[in-house]
Amino acid sequence: MADPVRILVVGVGNMGVSHADAYHRLDGFEIVGLVSRNIKERTDLPEALAGYPRFSDFGEAMAATKPDAVSINTWPNTHAEYALKALDANCHVFMEKPIATNIEDAEAVVAKAREKNRKLVLGYILRVHPSWVRFIEVGKTLGKPLVMRLNLNQQSSGPAWMWHKNLIDSLIPIVDCGVHYVDVMCQLTGAQPVRVHGIGASLWKEAAKQNYGHLHVTFDDGSVGWYEAGWGPMMSEEAFFVKDVVGPNGAVSIVANQAARGDDIDLSDSADIDKHTKTDAIRLHHATVDPETREFTKPDELMSMADEPDHQALCDREQLHFLKAIREDLDLSESMDAAVNSLRIVLAAEESIEKGEAIHLK
Repeated sequence: MADPVRILVVGVGNMGVSHADAYHRLDGFEIVGLVSRNIKERTDLPEALAGYPRFSDFGEAMAATKPDAVSINTWPNTHAEYALKALDANCHVFMEKPIATNIEDAEAVVAKAREKNRKLVLGYILRVHPSWVRFIEVGKTLGKPLVMRLNLNQQSSGPAWMWHKNLIDSLIPIVDCGVHYVDVMCQLTGAQPVRVHGIGASLWKEAAKQNYGHLHVTFDDGSVGWYEAGWGPMMSEEAFFVKDVVGPNGAVSIVANQAARGDDIDLSDSADIDKHTKTDAIRLHHATVDPETREFTKPDELMSMADEPDHQALCDREQLHFLKAIREDLDLSESMDAAVNSLRIVLAAEESIEKGEAIHLK
């Protein structure tokens, strides 16, 4: 049996705890330490993680534990710095998205992974999500060009209030989460983005940056897509879940889990991460009509997704992929390049907002 991958977990917030839980339970990993600036005072870690060595300094933790791999789950503006240090120490790296907060750092991280021949896996959770994998497969059958409509709006209250505020202090929502959804657009089209336009607004005085944004992407095959993201206590609970692709042959949609709209409409559920990862069904609409009656020749199809994994199970899948990449020496070129490409698109949207004009990528 292969030796376990000795992994250092950096950042133990929402995603860090989920990934650490996966490393704790999955055969093939051994946690050698947890790193966070205030971790030595933390009393809220899950019992399963409470006994691992704790470090408040990344350099000290690296020197003390000498890990095989590093899991980076900190605020986005630290991702590239930690990744480059880990790769220079010949460690494999799992890193939550985005890969960096600018293209130069993103390209440097990918170049370093190639130079060191180390595995770099980015936390693009939709790539291991069975509903989204199927959604993309079906979307590719709809012909060209495609129209892609996606959003992720969330109300901020309770723990989500501070979580969202801290994220916005680092990156605006259409950048932080937008990389997921423009990556989906790129997979659906297999085309190159040529023009990006963004709009944004500041509705939350406590947040350092704009808390609402909308981006539009035009691809070189004629496909177009938009992505919308808004976080804050003022956001509407209506239409917070839109995942829809339209092509000449029809349309496919991910239908939101009905539990996302609870019985008590005074309580916000849109910030519950499982409401955005679990679905009821994929709905496929066929555009073909009878030439005489102009009635549809096929009814819509509903593909049940009732048994899909929850958020923690998806994190487990990401880490199993990371382990497989290390042990089987998988070629990760496509996913690394895709991470840089998706970041390039969302940063172009942010630039568009700042300049008040569309950004041309080619």
